[in-house]
Amino acid sequence: MAASGNLTFRDDNDTEQVIEKKNLVTVIPDTDGKSSLIIHVQHHPENGTAPPEVKFSKGAIQDYSRPDTAHVDETHVLISTGSGTTLAKQFFDQAVSPVLQALSPASYPDFHIYHTQSATSIEELTSAVLFPKADSGSSLRIILLSGDGGIIDLVNGLLSTSPSSSYKPPKVDLLPLGTANALYHSINGGKDDTWGLSALATERYRPLPIFAAKFSADARLLVDEALSTEELSKDAKSGEPTLHGAVVCSWGMHASLVADSDTSEYRKFGIDRFKLAAKEALFPADGSLPHPYKAKVSILKGDEWKQLDAQEHMYVLASMVSNLEKTFTISPASKPLDGSLHLVQFGPTNGEEAMRIMGLAYQGGKHVDDGAVLYESIDGLKIQFEGKEKDARWRRICIDGKIVRLEENGWVEVRKEQRRVLDVASI
Repeated sequence: MAASGNLTFRDDNDTEQVIEKKNLVTVIPDTDGKSSLIIHVQHHPENGTAPPEVKFSKGAIQDYSRPDTAHVDETHVLISTGSGTTLAKQFFDQAVSPVLQALSPASYPDFHIYHTQSATSIEELTSAVLFPKADSGSSLRIILLSGDGGIIDLVNGLLSTSPSSSYKPPKVDLLPLGTANALYHSINGGKDDTWGLSALATERYRPLPIFAAKFSADARLLVDEALSTEELSKDAKSGEPTLHGAVVCSWGMHASLVADSDTSEYRKFGIDRFKLAAKEALFPADGSLPHPYKAKVSILKGDEWKQLDAQEHMYVLASMVSNLEKTFTISPASKPLDGSLHLVQFGPTNGEEAMRIMGLAYQGGKHVDDGAVLYESIDGLKIQFEGKEKDARWRRICIDGKIVRLEENGWVEVRKEQRRVLDVASI
């Protein structure tokens, strides 16, 4: 586990070197017992969003306990070539592959390495290759270079078929190569700054909490920058149109910003794509107020549904994570992988007020203390449109970055899911 403070060692020239512990990937002792290979990262001095450079140093180091990383699991590496600003392949070649070769010199040639060819590659690979292996009881390790979309594809692929009693949850090492990387930053909590590389040297894994979002019959998944639609997959257990997620279900401003900015033109701006889309949504060119989203919203507490009094909304979001971005704390009460679900809601307002409220989320989640915001722990969320929104733009639901468009009388119901599908590295 990464820790605060510095690590000091003497290199081969007997010169003292100091690195921050949060930049340390791992230490591999030499067979002679006198020196070690120290793997760490060095960040770009001018671009904090650029992937770090991996450094390999030789030297003597004292009082460092390295975890056992003698992996015996069958390893699959999934490289999402289109995620974020499309740096996954470069990061694998320059950083991930050298680290894996150092950690597993004997078994690395047997690793299965895949590059995605389309937006459906991960889910298709999971259904065809990974699920059958996991379902037969094989121990799998999956190294995922992706954003949150890669995790949801993995989860849904693993849930596309009912498992047998032999099913063994794969272990997943998540390397954040998406735009927001909400799940990674929520698990990591600022403890580590190696872009997930230290997870390659850990044996600490915890079950990934997930939720199930059930939809009305005519809901459609938007694909190809919303130029096309697809039917939702049917849950193998219930037979209903369902998407599983691990991060967020949202409607209103958040869902609109994700949907509107999900284009190749916006994606080149990285995390700033959301801010650019927000300006257009919150400050319409005709000078009008932002759209007031209309639907019946209910929350589940225990076994009881309770309808919110408000019939119009600007922001309705149920989150299983603390952070939607590295510095955007949407649910400060959420702890890493604790399985909680929290509602964040506020009503229609002008652009300036919406920006003020959301700006507080960048201050450690202070928005939840604002009187305009409803924030509470829930067990489920239901949104029913009942014909209140005629324009399909206002009937878009976001599930971990995927966008589902509902019909005029459509609905979505979200509940926490108890099934253990996969385990994720907890550094």
